[in-house]
Amino acid sequence: MFKRFLRLFRSANSDLRKALALIEGGQRPAAFVLLARVAPKGLVEAEYQIARSYLEGAGVPGSGVEGLRWLERAAAQDHPAAQALLAAFYVQGVPTGGPDAAPGDLAATSTTLFTNRVENLPPDFAKAAMWARKGADGGSPEAQALLAYMLLSGPDEMRNEAESEALYKRAAEAKSAQGLLGYGIALLKRANDPESYVKALQYLVPAAEAGLGTAQFLLGALTEQGQGVDADLTVAAELYASAAALGVRTAQTRYGLALLHGRGVEADPVLAESWLRRAAIQGDTEAAATIGQIYARDGGGNANMPEAAIWLRMAAEGGHAQAARALAAMHMTGNGVVKDPGEAARWFRQVAGTGDVQARYDIAALVLQGQASPADSTSTAEWFESQAEAGDMVAAFNYGVCLAEGIGVARDEAKAAGWLRRSAETVVNAQYWYGRLLAEGRGAPENLPEARIWIARAADAGVTDAQVALAEMMLNGRGGRRDHVAALSLFRRAANQGHVGAMYALGAMYGGGHDIMWDRTAAQQWFQAAAERGHPHAQMMLGRYLARGLAGIRDRAAARHWFAKAVSGGIEEAGVHLESLPVPVPETV
Repeated sequence: MFKRFLRLFRSANSDLRKALALIEGGQRPAAFVLLARVAPKGLVEAEYQIARSYLEGAGVPGSGVEGLRWLERAAAQDHPAAQALLAAFYVQGVPTGGPDAAPGDLAATSTTLFTNRVENLPPDFAKAAMWARKGADGGSPEAQALLAYMLLSGPDEMRNEAESEALYKRAAEAKSAQGLLGYGIALLKRANDPESYVKALQYLVPAAEAGLGTAQFLLGALTEQGQGVDADLTVAAELYASAAALGVRTAQTRYGLALLHGRGVEADPVLAESWLRRAAIQGDTEAAATIGQIYARDGGGNANMPEAAIWLRMAAEGGHAQAARALAAMHMTGNGVVKDPGEAARWFRQVAGTGDVQARYDIAALVLQGQASPADSTSTAEWFESQAEAGDMVAAFNYGVCLAEGIGVARDEAKAAGWLRRSAETVVNAQYWYGRLLAEGRGAPENLPEARIWIARAADAGVTDAQVALAEMMLNGRGGRRDHVAALSLFRRAANQGHVGAMYALGAMYGGGHDIMWDRTAAQQWFQAAAERGHPHAQMMLGRYLARGLAGIRDRAAARHWFAKAVSGGIEEAGVHLESLPVPVPETV
């Protein structure tokens, strides 16, 4: 009986050796026939190899479930490679059934296995770690590298960076590609001088030569930056291209940027966008933001803002600050998206959450324009106060405005005057605001001469509202002498900067009754400029000029139009003028 068992054992081993030889020769389908004969007899290597046949769909229809069953049998018999592969299954989530597709190419790394199974259980890191540790203890470099990965990137309670690095080092010493990559990355994290970068490269180079895309990408980045190796943009671009072709998302972005800007490779905007799209679709925010910028800044005049918004939103939702800021600006103006200050504030808020001070000021601008939420108003006022108390005079000015207008804080004009006076020494807008408070007697006794001095300082510095306010004081002799010529000059400066009130004032001054030469043609031109920008009083005055022909041209139809506009703007007197115009009689044939 023993002899019979021995003959069977020898026969089984002979078949296994033949099968392994066939596999070595690339004939796994032929090997499967022999494996199917001996695997049920408990030969662990046969169990492992038949599992791989099912998993790879070589010589038999692919079956993740059947492959897993044989893999568990081999792992239970302490087959280190089977334990490593089984651990990789549990990292990704084992198949539960459904369409029995094979997981795919087993040459894939243990951290990116089997992406085409249809139904998987959630990852089970506890079981994965158990099998990986068994395989690691059994000497499997793949198991050591996989366990190192889990100890570095798995659940928090499992992490052990020191043990992870030690395992990566063991796997690297055994020439495991994943071990070389993992240990090279560990060394790279600590690299701070040329020698330490060179040491990291000693592990990353063979990992790249083994076909690991991440290693190729890292080599490209080091070559581009000249870290541990001479800087060479051409070689860097070649490495990015190779890693990009292997599906490394960040490499696709870097290669796309190289093609876009012609760094180390001939510029090719079309191919660049293709690679950037691949990376963006996989979730790379830099790639998505770049595509958004491409569509928003097309130098040929073919900017596509709606398309730009799609990509910028994708990047912003992934946390890209510049994309979020750009998207917020688009919502402010309605350029390519719906005009929505609330949505703009939401994106500015996201950027501000990263500590970006400019984003806080962007939100503040919305608050001061009355276009933000009450919560934003309150938080902005509190932020201005804290920054003002820390000595920031721009914040002090803005906090003063909040106090003066009751924005996000209870109105307190006396306190507002105090902050505005402090900030007026260096902030020109504060000079205008403080002058206004003094002119109106708000928060401090009315003091027109001093108010005029502060407003004049702001006007000289180019503050448009201050120029208009000073012109009005000069026109009426408030806080100093009358000076209609100087007032006219100030109104013109402000009007040329788009100030609608200044346009109306110029129309009124040129219309007569002031210490300048009247000019009704100029008056009508300025009234029209203000009317077209929605100034109701200017609309009424333009209607009067056209109705009476005061500037030499009578146009009652146009007059009726502008009177009607003024009425809709709340000017009741314009209704009287409108009713006084004769109703046009339709022409008869």
